[in-house]
Amino acid sequence: MTDRIRKAGRHTSQSEGLIFEKSVPDKRGMELPPLDVPAVDARQALGAAYLRDTLEGFPEVSEVEVMRHYTRLSTWNYAIDLGMYPLGSCTMKYNPRVNEYVARLDGIATEHPYQPVELSQGCLRILDTLQNCLVEVTGMDACTLQPASGAHGELTGLLLIRAYLENQGNPRKKVLIPDSAHGTNPATAAIAGYAVENIRSDANGQIDVARLREIVNEDVAGLMVTNPSTVGVFEQHIAEIAQILHAKGALLYMDGANMNALAGIARPGDFGVDVMHLNLHKTYSTPHGGGGPGAGPVVVKKLLEPFLPVPVIAHQSDGRLTLDFNRPKTLGRMRAFYGNFGVLVRALAYALAYGPGIRQASEDAVLNANYIRKHLEDLFDLPYKFPSMHEVVFSDARQKKNGVSTTDIAKRLIDYGFHPYTTAFPLIVHGALMIEPTESESREECDLFIHAMRSIAEEAATNPELVKTAPHTTRVGRLDEVGAARKPILRWTPKATTEAAD
Repeated sequence: MTDRIRKAGRHTSQSEGLIFEKSVPDKRGMELPPLDVPAVDARQALGAAYLRDTLEGFPEVSEVEVMRHYTRLSTWNYAIDLGMYPLGSCTMKYNPRVNEYVARLDGIATEHPYQPVELSQGCLRILDTLQNCLVEVTGMDACTLQPASGAHGELTGLLLIRAYLENQGNPRKKVLIPDSAHGTNPATAAIAGYAVENIRSDANGQIDVARLREIVNEDVAGLMVTNPSTVGVFEQHIAEIAQILHAKGALLYMDGANMNALAGIARPGDFGVDVMHLNLHKTYSTPHGGGGPGAGPVVVKKLLEPFLPVPVIAHQSDGRLTLDFNRPKTLGRMRAFYGNFGVLVRALAYALAYGPGIRQASEDAVLNANYIRKHLEDLFDLPYKFPSMHEVVFSDARQKKNGVSTTDIAKRLIDYGFHPYTTAFPLIVHGALMIEPTESESREECDLFIHAMRSIAEEAATNPELVKTAPHTTRVGRLDEVGAARKPILRWTPKATTEAAD
């Protein structure tokens, strides 16, 4: 079976030992020149207690061995620059290099966030322009760039709702969250001080509107909806849902993580959304992951604008920009400064490069997802038949009959040169295979992925053990993930020491 594999990519090095294992006694990476000053006895100068006689276990290697070792290790990382990253919901799209170039320009990369406003007019203009772009694309009225991530943006959005309702005299008690929402939503609502009530999806993966009508009352602060939802479909009744909430004085929060399917096509503000956050790494191609810095801008309708975090960018009568802290109803600061500037620059570069063409990017993302769906739906179970948006969610129901799970399929996909898709999420699809190609991928790359998935489906039917024991071409085989999580081994121990202990 393995001779049919068409790998999407191959690592430069398939095997590399530890740097400690390359060590040879007295080998050096450099030679210092002879001293041209009098020698100093360090023991006399510092005292013997501060000096080691030996450095146990420290690798002794040459410079070229060090360079080759770490260069080889660098080829082990899978990245969007190597191939397709089909992680559903995470939206791992390619970051155009022009964004990186712009973010490194003199006068942008070198500016300090706390320099005087008089010296920051160019930077403030960049931020103001980005805010205007985000407001226009989402159909909202105002924006804050302060939140440092999507989850931070969620919290900002919920705190804005709370501040608005408190100003009305009653912050209310609970937030409604569909079971098709992103997993961070319930945690965000709880941190904002609200109880969470779950709404089950109907047979089509949509919010049950009849049930919603029953439970929306004066205790409900709002609804957090992900649209398109995590099953990859658009909420068909979103305008009606907004009307139901507004009639009871509640607000509609939209998790904008999946805006990559809507940008340039539909504006959430036009179908009743009051507040939403945007994940710039998902829709505006800023760097994704690695611990940050990130950005999760929040856009709001006019009724929430007075409560935005300070400072707010304001226009002066002379045309200059300033940071306005004098806002009596503000919820305060969400962080020390006004957003992670370098990430926001990249987002604006992306927005201006596309302009109105961002609609084409969204359409291409939807097209790629449906192209993959069409070529796999005869072999993988599709729980929800509504048209897919930017991602398609299958289940492992057919493969389970042969004992093959979504995790097994994901592990086998590594042998074909792809990073695995998102496994076992969303939770409303048992054994989910969540696939999002984004607009970055060509038809040829999608075809490679389709071939891999179809081949794995055939293997699952004819030779399930091959799939259940995958991956087979990696340096390390199937790991005990539970054991690794509960009893991680975080330190390398030399063999000699281990054998002596035994």
